[in-house]
Amino acid sequence: MQRSEPKLEEPARTQADPRLVDQSERGRATLTGRMFMSFRNPAFRLFFAAMMGQMGAMNMQMVARSWFMYELTGSAILLGTVALANGLPIILFSLYGGVIADQIPKKYVMVVGQAASALLALGVALLISLGLITWGFLLAASVVQGIIMALMMPSRQAVIVEIVGEQGLTNAVALNTAGMNMNRLLAPGIAGLLIALIGIEAVYYFMAGLYLIAVIFVLRLPITGSTSIQGGGALDQVFAGLRYIQGNSVLPALLLLTLVSVLFSMPYMMLMPMFTTDIIIVNATEVAWMTRLPVLGGLLAPLPDLFAESSFRLGVLMTVSGIGALAGSLAIAAIGDRGRGRLLLLSSLLLALSLIAFSISPWYFVSLALAIPLGLGQAGRMALGNALVQAHTEDAYRGRVMSIYLMEFGVTNFGIFGISIIAAMAGVQWAIGGAAVVLLLISVYYLAFIPSMRRLE
Repeated sequence: MQRSEPKLEEPARTQADPRLVDQSERGRATLTGRMFMSFRNPAFRLFFAAMMGQMGAMNMQMVARSWFMYELTGSAILLGTVALANGLPIILFSLYGGVIADQIPKKYVMVVGQAASALLALGVALLISLGLITWGFLLAASVVQGIIMALMMPSRQAVIVEIVGEQGLTNAVALNTAGMNMNRLLAPGIAGLLIALIGIEAVYYFMAGLYLIAVIFVLRLPITGSTSIQGGGALDQVFAGLRYIQGNSVLPALLLLTLVSVLFSMPYMMLMPMFTTDIIIVNATEVAWMTRLPVLGGLLAPLPDLFAESSFRLGVLMTVSGIGALAGSLAIAAIGDRGRGRLLLLSSLLLALSLIAFSISPWYFVSLALAIPLGLGQAGRMALGNALVQAHTEDAYRGRVMSIYLMEFGVTNFGIFGISIIAAMAGVQWAIGGAAVVLLLISVYYLAFIPSMRRLE
């Protein structure tokens, strides 16, 4: 009852009790320290810096490639096809990437993969500058990038536990996800702005530079322990990893939930150009009020014309979704290891509900607001799914298990291809909204009828 009394009746408590102030400050310091615990590790700081370069380039590519393909062709099916071309190699080669991660020091795999990505981005940039680019080249580049990701990404994920240990795994994975979402906050907007002001080739030159920065930081990483697999070829080791997953009491259901969630939640990101080009169109006259806002004089004067550009609207929309995603990742970094299964399911539920509302909205600024809980749900699903999979995997199999987990990128692109066909026939709103309804039903089913998932720590 004391808390509801007027403040003036408690002057001593609110103004003169230093113990309460000290406790509050210590509480904030403890929370902040727990949230950023992994940054005390110098190797993790190098890893994080390299990740920021790599994921910055990948997030810029997500905007540039999808926007450019739709600009060149105007075809929803080809927009889905370029995603499929990226996803198929991931499904075909990711398991071999897992075997590589369990045999070769992961640092070397990451260096080669990021250097190859830099060369690929530079090649596409030169083709655009020379006027030789076609949608066929974009398709081929998407295939090559898929192969690089398939062989490199299991090492990049599995190296985290080698750097920070199992006790710091959830925090490190959440901070890694926070960094990825920070890139989602910044990189798409930068890509959209570069396209609008300079041209699409500027994005690819910028990407090449970011990949090279990632190479520099990875080269400074210490060589962490790798497991040497004895006996049998690569295919035998792939099947050994699959048998390990089958015999694990947690991993089959967890990996299935992750893959299904990705299949129905991620396609909206690649089909976003259809929303910003065909559904949530903004004319310069509709946002002319921005020029009358008393913010730094005429600084906002160019915004109406920029919002009239579909590439800029796309970049801003994906950037705003990164705000919720970043907040969600930092919250997970602070909470520790308790209740992770329940939070994973609740994140999927929030993601589904937000995506349904987003698919219905024809108003750009309403869609911007909905992008925040959409990013929040996506961050929870990504960080908690990754941490739970690694926490329930033995060291000797971590690379191969993470290769199965990372096949979600390939599955995503298959989902994009299928949903893009539905979008071409019935419209993108029906396609994305229908996928979100399926995700909602799956999330409710797991919450209601699979208590073992709710109890995962």
